[in-house]
Amino acid sequence: MLDQLLVYDDLEPKPAALNMAVDEALLTEADAPVLRFYRWQRPSLSFGYFGRYAEAADQSDGHEIVRRWTGGGIVPHGDDLTYSVIIPASHPFFARSSLEIYTFLHDTIRGALAANGVSAILANRAAPKVSENCFANAVTSDVISGGRKIAGAAHRRSRAGLLHQGSIQRHDLPDRFRADFARGLCDRHEMKMLAPELREHAASIATTKYGTAEWLKRR
Repeated sequence: MLDQLLVYDDLEPKPAALNMAVDEALLTEADAPVLRFYRWQRPSLSFGYFGRYAEAADQSDGHEIVRRWTGGGIVPHGDDLTYSVIIPASHPFFARSSLEIYTFLHDTIRGALAANGVSAILANRAAPKVSENCFANAVTSDVISGGRKIAGAAHRRSRAGLLHQGSIQRHDLPDRFRADFARGLCDRHEMKMLAPELREHAASIATTKYGTAEWLKRR
């Protein structure tokens, strides 16, 4: 599906607000599809743009909390594999429907899991919502393994492109899984490092947006 892919294996654990800011900076600057894997400086909770801060705070248990720009429910981070995919608006894949893109990305995860000995399927319909916790509610094309949802995501479009933020709730995935995932998206991917200019841009976004009480507690 993708003819080009830039892969950022972001090894340096970052504060929650900065992780969100790096994704936004990449979205505004990317001229090719991007896959970024990232880590958290301390156990964290992210919750969707339309979520309520009070509900996330009730479940925080001392975790760092951040509101995402994308939608979706409450997601715990620390032991998961967190990733983002960015599709610039100029790329042909951006014209696909949201469900098509979601299904393609999650089916690629399913294939990478299978290559690493983990059997999984895609949910064929949405389950009844029982909680604000993302992983308590499977939606169509979420990744299911052993009877439970292990990979979910949310995405959002802007004039710049599409940002898809996802979490795979497995702490035992081998290092090669990330390469298998990238290869499944595009067999001609290029490994990249975050440029100093992009880091500065992200730090500014974190300070003025994701790290502020105004953003965090807007609902």
